[in-house]
Amino acid sequence: MTRRLPTIHGITEHDAGPWRMERLDLEFGNGERRRYERLHGRGHGAVIVVPMIDADTALLVREYAAGVHRYELGLVKGRIDAGETPLQAADRELKEEAGYGARSLEVLRTISLAPTYMSHQTHLVLARDLYEERLPGDEPEELEVVPWKLDDLDQLILREEFSEGRSIAALFVVREWLRTQGAGA
Repeated sequence: MTRRLPTIHGITEHDAGPWRMERLDLEFGNGERRRYERLHGRGHGAVIVVPMIDADTALLVREYAAGVHRYELGLVKGRIDAGETPLQAADRELKEEAGYGARSLEVLRTISLAPTYMSHQTHLVLARDLYEERLPGDEPEELEVVPWKLDDLDQLILREEFSEGRSIAALFVVREWLRTQGAGA
């Protein structure tokens, strides 16, 4: 079923730290009126990178996660700086966080965090043909790099330290993409 998007009758906004909060006055196709709130991030978006050290092995990083106050295993990720493309940001973040650059970078899709109330989009980038190169980053300590076989994702998703939804989704998307489309690339 195709539905017409709700009509926006008004938007009010205010600052909410690193976000802009919007309150939408909406009218749905059936005449129902509701107010929704959504968060818009400031900046230019984000990237999450799946660096493949070989055809079967992705590189993860272990870093401190303040939101859950523990060390979390996940993928290289970060903000896109002003003037950067998603591919440039992915290459920079890969060098800063994992100590590798990539000769082959490809945006596979975008991933949203919570689309019912956030506009934030993260570009999922596959990085291949890696080489060692480190750039100074903004992390307070060097991150541990952990190789993980894509065939062992069933074990990874059961680990308590691997809980970030974008990392989980990105690894499954890349594994399936490589199996169906990118194995020969």
